[in-house]
This record gives sequence, C-alpha cells and structure tokens, in this order.
Amino acid sequence: QVQLVESGGGLVQPGGSLRLACAASGSIFSILGMGWYRQAPGKQRELVASITNGGRTNYADSLKGRFTISRDNAKNTVYLQMNSLKPEDTAVYYCNLRTVSSNNWGQGTQVTVSS
Repeated sequence: QVQLVESGGGLVQPGGSLRLACAASGSIFSILGMGWYRQAPGKQRELVASITNGGRTNYADSLKGRFTISRDNAKNTVYLQMNSLKPEDTAVYYCNLRTVSSNNWGQGTQVTVSS
C-alpha cells in the first residue's frame, strides 16, 4: 500500500508563491512517475504537472512558466513551486504516484488565492 502525504497549501495573495510537497511511503515499487493535479469547485480534476522517474516533465499549457515540478528520488518526494499565483489557481491540489501496477492519490491540499 502506498501513502502520499501532501503539505504546503494555504491562503496566499494574488501574485504570491507557494511550494507544495508530497512524500510517498509504503510499498513503492517500479515508479513510473509522480505529479500534481487540481480540482476547482464545480470543475473536473485536471493535470497541473508531472515528472517521470527519469526526470522528464510535463505541464498544463496554461501553467507553463509559473509552476515548476521537481522531485527528490532519494526521498520519494515531489514538489510543486507555484509563482505569480492567480485567483483562478484556487483549488484542491492532489498528489499522484503511478507505478506499473497502481495509480495512487493523496488526500489533497487546499490552495486559496485571494486578497
């Protein structure tokens, strides 16, 4: 069983920054990649960014240049640096970890961008 623990969410003013972290533990074998998704009220969950085990990254087109995903393989931790935050970035952000045999989700962390 895989456990994903997210941290770093909160309330930030427009133009501010936040850094999310997601630490994975448990039965982690053959990781394909990790990533972040988000879900705003009334909307579907969408990809924010992902990173493969080899370090290849993928971003939602609308977020390129403001968000950066990174990973510490030794700690099985993935990070999401979010800059120049906008009110429309308000959502619950979910960590995702994919292995050859499973697709795992964290509980989510709330990010609210508001003045």
